[in-house]
Amino acid sequence: MNVTEIEKELIVNSEKGNLLNELVASLNECQRFYFSVAFINYSGLQLLLDAFKAAKNNGVRGKIITSTYLNFTEPKALRKINEFEDIDLKIFVTDKEVGFHTKAYIFENDDSYKVIIGSSNITQSALKSNIEWNVKVISKNDAQFIQDVLKEYDYLWNSSTEANDEFISKYEEFLSKVKAYSFESKLIYEHAEYIVPNVMQTRAMENLERLRAFGEQRALVIAATGTGKTYMSAFDVRAYRPKKLLFIVHREEILKKAKETFEKLIVNQGVTFGLLTGNHKQKESDYLFATIQTLSKYYQEFRQDEFEYMVIDEAHHATSPSYQEVLKYFQPKFTLGMTATPERSDNHNVFELFDNNVALEVRLHEALEEELVVPFHYFGITDIEGIDLSDIDIRDAAEITKRLKVNERVDFIIENMNFYGHDGEMRKCLGFCATVEHANYMAEEFNKRGYKSACLTGSDKPDQRSAVIARLEDDADELEFIFTVDIFNEGVDIPTVNTVLMLRPTESPIVFIQQLGRGLRKYASKSFLTVLDFIGNHNKAFLIAIALSGSRYYDKESLKIAIATGFADIPGCTHIQMDKISQERILAQIDKENFNSLKYLKEEYVEFKKLNQGRTPYYLVDYLKYDGAPDPIRFIDRDKSYLRFVANVEKNEYAQSLLNNEAFEGALKELSSKLPLKRVYEFVILKYLIDNDHITLDVAKKEILKYVKQIDNDSVLHTFECLNQDYYDSGQRKSKPKLCQQINGILTKTDLFAKLLQNKEFKKYIEDVITYGVIRYEKEFKSEDYGTPHFKLYEQYQMTDAALLSNYRKTHTAFRGSGLLTHEKDYFLFIDLHKEEDIKESINYQDKFINEQYFQWQTPNSTAQSSERGKNIIFNEERGIQLHLFVRKYKKIDGKTEPYIYIGKGNTVKFDGEKPITVKLKLEHEIPANLYTEFTKKV
Repeated sequence: MNVTEIEKELIVNSEKGNLLNELVASLNECQRFYFSVAFINYSGLQLLLDAFKAAKNNGVRGKIITSTYLNFTEPKALRKINEFEDIDLKIFVTDKEVGFHTKAYIFENDDSYKVIIGSSNITQSALKSNIEWNVKVISKNDAQFIQDVLKEYDYLWNSSTEANDEFISKYEEFLSKVKAYSFESKLIYEHAEYIVPNVMQTRAMENLERLRAFGEQRALVIAATGTGKTYMSAFDVRAYRPKKLLFIVHREEILKKAKETFEKLIVNQGVTFGLLTGNHKQKESDYLFATIQTLSKYYQEFRQDEFEYMVIDEAHHATSPSYQEVLKYFQPKFTLGMTATPERSDNHNVFELFDNNVALEVRLHEALEEELVVPFHYFGITDIEGIDLSDIDIRDAAEITKRLKVNERVDFIIENMNFYGHDGEMRKCLGFCATVEHANYMAEEFNKRGYKSACLTGSDKPDQRSAVIARLEDDADELEFIFTVDIFNEGVDIPTVNTVLMLRPTESPIVFIQQLGRGLRKYASKSFLTVLDFIGNHNKAFLIAIALSGSRYYDKESLKIAIATGFADIPGCTHIQMDKISQERILAQIDKENFNSLKYLKEEYVEFKKLNQGRTPYYLVDYLKYDGAPDPIRFIDRDKSYLRFVANVEKNEYAQSLLNNEAFEGALKELSSKLPLKRVYEFVILKYLIDNDHITLDVAKKEILKYVKQIDNDSVLHTFECLNQDYYDSGQRKSKPKLCQQINGILTKTDLFAKLLQNKEFKKYIEDVITYGVIRYEKEFKSEDYGTPHFKLYEQYQMTDAALLSNYRKTHTAFRGSGLLTHEKDYFLFIDLHKEEDIKESINYQDKFINEQYFQWQTPNSTAQSSERGKNIIFNEERGIQLHLFVRKYKKIDGKTEPYIYIGKGNTVKFDGEKPITVKLKLEHEIPANLYTEFTKKV
């Protein structure tokens, strides 16, 4: 065979792509297809359903062979394939002598075949995330290789049995017997020594240990439901070995599970475990698990220092009076708070209760990445034509309800629900509705059509809610659906839920993420969650994209690329798919929207206020409480301080009265201008100075080490100099208030700052900015030591940040206005990929990514190869020059200057030309595929 007749490519699951994408693309363009795979699970099949439907609509027929090998193939998947009349299905029945291991995907085209052979079966992990090797070969029809493949396929096809209903029923019956007989052998022997902390738990414990080592006595852990917070606390207690422990929570069922977890993990330490509840009074136990309701009656029977370690589970309740009484009484050596939802704080700040020490925060995307929750398969489905919400306010609940109560829509929902199916034998579904009336309507209509459903709303009593939830969780009960509004957004944990229906227009990314989270808890018989979102023609549909992107920062460009690439950067087996109409509709909306306009920012703020129980969110830390909350930095960018934004948007007299004090507003603006922090040192020192008059370099270093693993003395000294305004230009010194001054190596508060802090109201807001800065820094940078310059890969930076982070000791505002800035051995390359048309450059710059590993850059047009600067660039490695690359796609989007993204250091491997020199740089870190796509793709 001639080499030119064949093309080959290795397909692996990585950031750059996966087998699923390849199969979907191949199904969309082929004329026939033939699969032979050892086993098929529903988790993988569901991801191919739309491609199979499209193939059918295109008149494409297919054949699939699978097997009963090791009993891995799911009968449910076989039944689903048989619903496609254009796909013929056969089963190779294996016995002890003959195994069946094939994994081959064959696509027939006009004059060629595409054959993919490798290691992947049809499961979600094999198609998306497992380490798999598959080789794609494209070859002419008459090539010997193709003839051999087709001959072997025909042999297997003829050796296999038709997968008709009778066969599948017998297979199901056989599997149920196997399951019954082998139940005991599948029990997992759980011994404390073999249970090891997951990534989240390990990180939390390291951070808790560091905080304690520096004398901190309280800390909060924020992690999504189902990520293992109780195990984490038990691991930490096991390491800490307190003589006495008090574990407090508000619900008895949570308490009993927590006690069981601790008993399982803490063995042979000679401690006793007991309950203090309405029914149990085991007050003498070493490790006491108490409900707050019972503890608040008995707490004075214990000494104040009785317990060395105290755990507050569901810590967002700890601001209530009953908790406050107990917390003020006890004086443990350490208190740990744990919550998934720090938002329900009844006007109190949960963070403050734990001295603003957030030991760990794990939100949805990180939980997916670390496999702490199950993956979800999201299908965005364009709603039926009759549902038009484009001409009404999304907050007009009555009108939305009226338009959604359409029988045809109910049938459409059921049709799609049955098409996509669900994981597991029984469907356990939550349907999120627009109003109580809408939820009642959905439950009634589903019941009429034979789908057992119930409706739960805020007006139902807790006992009634518990009873209905218990019915949904009971496999013997016929209940499949609970339709609800609002009450399941947060705090309700139903691990068995395997389907979520989004039946209302998305008003907020926060609510969307909360509702999605209701089904992500891991459960023995659940490998994924099915999410069906019926996307109507309403003018805020793009909020779905913001929620799903999971990006801390987003702009039009990054959102559009996320949608166009099917949210390729979503971790693991999670799959996000929107149909073409929804995609186009959302892309058009994003094009029209200006995310920086006052109108948009106001809408974002008002929606957030509504989620804050209608209370004005006066504090920046309010925005740390929710996954998917707006980024308040955008509000600060608008009005120089968050409180000023609130005063302007709300015409808020209280905020305005505070801001009438010029010194206070000046201090707020000065602190706010540093957000988001790129190094935490300055704010840690300011936090210390709130309650102390001065700080030495040694104490400052100790304080900073509570937050980072390492810091050098020069960086601490540079921080003191920055706080002393040594690097401000004359204009900045005149306009910005001075909060600290350095005298003989000691930093003290200025009289102005000290006076402001004496005012309780002013102090609250100054503390808020500092706390927000520190907590957000911890969340984004963790405790890593980034060295000097202090750059984190793929983080956003402005030009002047490079001066601060490299301990530059001249005026920092000088660090702007040029594409190349230098400090000693560090060269900072600030690169715009798309030049603005109105910039009249004397040359045509050619700055671009060659591929993920190489970048082409042109020096400033005055740079000659013979100059010192030119030599430092073209011989950078020999001369010890670090070339740092900062790249942005556009200089401005929607009128706002875009930040640069740090892509690491590069080394010159090739150069030519003169004034400018064109340089080819090899990047030290290959750029991640999703970021490369964002920089290079146009939508």
